[in-house]
Amino acid sequence: MAPSAMRTAAASLSDAQPLSYWLDDPGRPGALPALTGDERCDLLVIGGGYSGLWTALLAKERDPDREVVLIEGREAGWAASGRNGGFCAASLTHGFSNGLARWPGELATLEELGARNLDAIEAAVARYSLDCDFERSGEIDVATEPYQLADLRETYEAAVTSGATGLELLDRDAVRAEVDSPTFLGGLHDPHGVAMLHPAKLVWGLKRAVTALGVRIYENTRGLELARTATGMAVRTPYGRVFARRVALGTNIFPSLVKRVRPYTVPVYDYALTTEPLTDAQLASVGWRNRQGLGDSANRFHYFRITADHRILWGGYDAIYPYGGRLDPALDHRPETYLTLASHFFRCFPQLEGIRFSHAWGGAIDTCSRFSAFFGTAYDGRVAYAAGYTGLGVGATRFGGEVMLDLLAGKRTVRTELEMVRTKPLPFPPEPAAWAGIGLTKWSLARADAHGGRRNVWLRTMDRLGLGFDS
Repeated sequence: MAPSAMRTAAASLSDAQPLSYWLDDPGRPGALPALTGDERCDLLVIGGGYSGLWTALLAKERDPDREVVLIEGREAGWAASGRNGGFCAASLTHGFSNGLARWPGELATLEELGARNLDAIEAAVARYSLDCDFERSGEIDVATEPYQLADLRETYEAAVTSGATGLELLDRDAVRAEVDSPTFLGGLHDPHGVAMLHPAKLVWGLKRAVTALGVRIYENTRGLELARTATGMAVRTPYGRVFARRVALGTNIFPSLVKRVRPYTVPVYDYALTTEPLTDAQLASVGWRNRQGLGDSANRFHYFRITADHRILWGGYDAIYPYGGRLDPALDHRPETYLTLASHFFRCFPQLEGIRFSHAWGGAIDTCSRFSAFFGTAYDGRVAYAAGYTGLGVGATRFGGEVMLDLLAGKRTVRTELEMVRTKPLPFPPEPAAWAGIGLTKWSLARADAHGGRRNVWLRTMDRLGLGFDS
């Protein structure tokens, strides 16, 4: 980084609060009391992020008389659900290309289910008055290197051949007419398959909605241990126990109470910045009148969007894996990554030089080797789990809640018959192999970005094995 660029990036961060912009909100609700003593219910949901809250909501919609309890180790939405970029995608497979590579025979079904899922989220936002700045504004994948144009065209042609409609290839002038950056060479526009929203407000709205439906929520209540009982399961907590006929685990990156599931995910720390609100003149210099979400097409990619109060959220690029897969609060902030992100921001939007960042934060993503969620049961079908969303959980967790409830009911449905649901990704190896393999993959991805997208022998081998590493 040139010294002048370093100074510009550093100056822009001088006032940034080390806190998720989304969580820094006067409407943030207080924590509900912890569980003390014993509770009994039909369904216990563990985890107060999107996965758990959607599962609890769907459970009450399916059967209003069902007794549902939800426990959360901290406060609802304090982890990934309150720290993400607020992209709510229809895709259940981490994008069309990943789905085509892994489940070509059922991709049409997966795309249809994903579209229905996003429609259902939009309907729930309206039905329960979830004030979360929901905007069905779409997304543009942009090319910033010539080779990425060919990749976007290949994706476009494959999607159209598979029956996708509404997608549009944009040339340089067309994409810059939407959002103006000198780095943009073209783009692939999906106008309907992604919504923008305020992720923490979605959590808080779901928390209010499920409480109104009769779900009993206990915060600052970790699930410590699962045990079988004569009629179901018992979960020990710090100050009590919950006895339930069935249990749904929505703990995602946190260590699963079903220990055999743990090798399937690793934590990847991702980071983001938000600017101060843009002035009218700054907004005009960028365009962005249609408020789409954007992401570039590099392996080490950036995602960026406009908030309701006209800030730009800019995140991604670095994906930090801690040795041993440990979750460490110290990794929630990484100044060297913030500096890198700020320098990349001004390269993308030089017309905004002088703007400052208001917030800088990070958090862990539950990453699995196939980039999309996996599912299963334990204890003879009394416990269900879903995990491994790899950064696309804002939308896909609702689908995961549907799957867990189907599995707990012992139902054969379109969802449970999917190969995606019936199979698992390959687990990550133990240390030090995981550290070495992930490190080599990250180095190889950076090298591919610097050499026209050319994938080396290691990446080609990982492709053949269906393995990957992504945030």
